[in-house]
Amino acid sequence: MSPDSELVWSSDGGDLRRGGKGGKKNRRKGGRGAGAAPPPAPPGSTIKVRRETSGRKGKTATTLTEIPLNEAETKALAKRLKRHCGVGGTARGSTIELQGDHRDKVVEFLEGEGLRAVGAGG
Repeated sequence: MSPDSELVWSSDGGDLRRGGKGGKKNRRKGGRGAGAAPPPAPPGSTIKVRRETSGRKGKTATTLTEIPLNEAETKALAKRLKRHCGVGGTARGSTIELQGDHRDKVVEFLEGEGLRAVGAGG
């Protein structure tokens, strides 16, 4: 090897293109792991879980309101709920909307996460 050539990879120090040994570590935003549960809800706060069809052209949606978490934690909770129920949905402010009627699954999941949840409405 000539002295003016640039070393790209070596088994001595690993892949030098990443700036050193080991490269980047697999980290998630927010400093939590994928399976970390949100902190327990403050006493007296209860998440309302209801089924709605109004304004959705007759399609059913499960909505969660009065969520005692900040916006980032609410989005993370929505992601876990969507994966648990196998449906699409969204998090808007302090509410979560899931496609379809999943009230029982959602209440059971939230209680498993350490959050108080109650089925609301009819």
